[in-house]
Amino acid sequence: MDRHRSLLAIGLIGLGIFIIFGQGLGFFTIVAIFILGYGIYKIRLGDDVKIGYILLAIGGGMILLHHFMFVVAIVMISLGLYYAKMKKVIPARNHVQKQNVTSSIHWDRDPWTLRNTSMWHVLGEVNIDLSLAMVEDENNVLMFQGIVGDIDLVVSEDYGVEVEAFALFGQIDLDDEKETGMLNRVYWKSPNYEQRDQKVKIIISYLVGNVDIHLT
Repeated sequence: MDRHRSLLAIGLIGLGIFIIFGQGLGFFTIVAIFILGYGIYKIRLGDDVKIGYILLAIGGGMILLHHFMFVVAIVMISLGLYYAKMKKVIPARNHVQKQNVTSSIHWDRDPWTLRNTSMWHVLGEVNIDLSLAMVEDENNVLMFQGIVGDIDLVVSEDYGVEVEAFALFGQIDLDDEKETGMLNRVYWKSPNYEQRDQKVKIIISYLVGNVDIHLT
């Protein structure tokens, strides 16, 4: 199974890269990339964030409409990276694995069972409150990855928590710490991590993401 996933990951990434380089860059694509870049610049300024996100949507929509195969390539690469990452960090035992076009996860309303989980989606909304979790094992990994994601995570002091969050475009908020714009990455580990019997590692990675992490 691991060998199959490794070959699948390599194949998806390779095919995606081949499609991208095979498409070439025309004038329309260059304009779309310029709009995307200007949107990122606006977001980084901080005073025109809304306009920046609108420009990102326009630029992305232009590429989607005129370069469908380019979008397919991005999806393939993202899915390939998901399989490769999952093989490295998710234990094979007691593992829940899901791939969907759209996902809406609400683990912030009722008690839920915490187990090793990996999810990939094109468009996803994930709300998690760790204080409501019922733990099965001492060590668990939650991995959420895809194209566009809106993540709201409430971290509880009941567990030792390690968070790795990445968004190529978008915003990551960790209490008072905020990363906005392009190539956003946040790493955080709870101060009591080593002393806790129950540990949770949360991995978040999106092409376009809005990630809010609340520490309680």
